[in-house]
Amino acid sequence: MCVISKKNSNFAAVMENQYIKQFPELMKGKTVMYVHGFGSSGQSGTVARLRQVLPNARVVAPDLPVHPEEAMQLLRTTCEKERPSLIVGTSMGGMFAEMLYGYDRIVTNPAFNIADTMQSHGLTGKQQFFSPRKDGVQEFYVDKPLVKEYRQMTEQNFLHANDEGEQQRVFGLFGDEDPLVHTYDLFTQHYSQAIRFHGEHRMDDKSFMHSVLPVIRWIDDRQEKRDRPIVYIDVETLADSYGKPASSSQKAVRQLTERYQVYFVAPSQSSVPSSYSEVTSWLQEYINVPAWGHTIFTNQHHLLYGDYLISRKKEGDTMATLLEFGSDTFKTWEDIIEYFSRLGGQ
Repeated sequence: MCVISKKNSNFAAVMENQYIKQFPELMKGKTVMYVHGFGSSGQSGTVARLRQVLPNARVVAPDLPVHPEEAMQLLRTTCEKERPSLIVGTSMGGMFAEMLYGYDRIVTNPAFNIADTMQSHGLTGKQQFFSPRKDGVQEFYVDKPLVKEYRQMTEQNFLHANDEGEQQRVFGLFGDEDPLVHTYDLFTQHYSQAIRFHGEHRMDDKSFMHSVLPVIRWIDDRQEKRDRPIVYIDVETLADSYGKPASSSQKAVRQLTERYQVYFVAPSQSSVPSSYSEVTSWLQEYINVPAWGHTIFTNQHHLLYGDYLISRKKEGDTMATLLEFGSDTFKTWEDIIEYFSRLGGQ
């Protein structure tokens, strides 16, 4: 167990908050509903994070009753009243959110096997709520009948996964260091939009900003029919000679994805040492969520239809403005960052 002094705690808070930025245009004028996890409440840190990052969205987050049928009824009633444009659920909340059909949802580390998790991780007996609740209750009790209630509730998951439109409405995010919940394989049996992200079971600022926020942006763009300028990045420009991310390349990707539709381009054949699996593994490791569904394998750069192409290769005629990486103008990724900062999203 790590003991953190007040001084170190303040430093940790500063390091945590360095990732948080506000995006006033995202989900503007819309309602976002957050569904909290087991033993938490609508006053959790994730709710505060959503409100800070999406300042022009209305975030609603009800305290869920301990009994799952009551919780599900409350969520359905809240959806009918609030008509949320997006529902975000984590852990147990992800399990509930999957069943709120007809709404765009992000389920993060969804606890579809919550009854087993309760029994195997000591979540039975007297429990303390992790965050304060509006009714002031601080404790609750988990006994065998309650575990049975949750088991019966999870048997209702996925009943309407194949209904019209549902496949496009649900994104599943799964932390690759989650020690509690392992439902990626179960989710992929029913839905196609499953993404692994770098993180643990509970979200922190870094994992939220790098993993959840890009998905919120995709959903908001689709809802608004928003067309962002397209930037293609040749994967070869992202790595240094040791196969690690080139200096400032990850920073550039993060900043570009805030304003542009970014795609990653790799050769479709073995013209370079990297194979398909090596490229996808590299992008998964170092770019992560922004590369999901945004990777193109082709040897025909001149056929890429978009606004900008960042590449070391001179492709002759191209439908995108070529930014020749490594040239005097764009020698480093900091040069690329400066160029796009001047464009301001154009």
